[in-house]
Amino acid sequence: MAVRAARDGPVLTVTLARAAHRNALTVAMLEELERLADALAADGEVRAVVLRAEGPDFSVGMDLAAMEAGGERAAIAVMRRVARQGARTLRAWLEVDQPVVCALRGVATGGGACLASACDFRIAATDARLGYGEVRLGIPLMWNAVAPLVALVGPARAKRLVLTGQLMRAETLAAWGMVDEVADDPEDRALALARELAALPPVAVQMAKRSINALAHALGGGVLHADADQWLLATLTADHREAVRAFREKRAGRFEGR
Repeated sequence: MAVRAARDGPVLTVTLARAAHRNALTVAMLEELERLADALAADGEVRAVVLRAEGPDFSVGMDLAAMEAGGERAAIAVMRRVARQGARTLRAWLEVDQPVVCALRGVATGGGACLASACDFRIAATDARLGYGEVRLGIPLMWNAVAPLVALVGPARAKRLVLTGQLMRAETLAAWGMVDEVADDPEDRALALARELAALPPVAVQMAKRSINALAHALGGGVLHADADQWLLATLTADHREAVRAFREKRAGRFEGR
């Protein structure tokens, strides 16, 4: 399975297990992640969650090859479905009652960065880099992921991440508030923090988390931004097609605003 879950006492560890593809996300993976998050609402045994990934990279985002399977017309329909499913998955993880600790290694970009932003804490390896590369491909950031990002780093730094598409290093992200801790072994540190949180009174922990999230995401957090349709429109532009070609050919794009 591309997503695995294993419980050790009160801590559930969820693992992205598609290392051969740098944990590129598929629709099936998003659906499974949403199902796991929703199931936690009725699980009184789990008191904390760790989200991690196999291999050197956390996730390079959506699997573009899988999204484009079936030709251009099919790809548009698939991409809209992905955008809407991504938003549902992100919201499900934002709304998990139990505290969630994310362990980051290597690259977390696009959908991978969105998933990380939905967690309560992010522990990053010294080699970790995070960013949002959508604009470089001629499409906006979707999944309603802007609100949690702005809540973490503020509007100016959110613009820096989203508009430039740069992969920022763990030390910079820690200074900005996106990363809570930089560690040699992020999985061990994430598990240690999860166990510490799991040992606390669960009702009080979950109530406090919900209150803080409600305040943090008040600015736009409750609004379902129409980014799925923005994304769909952007995929029809010549600039998007040129951006994808330039990405594959490893060259600078030539954009004309159409």
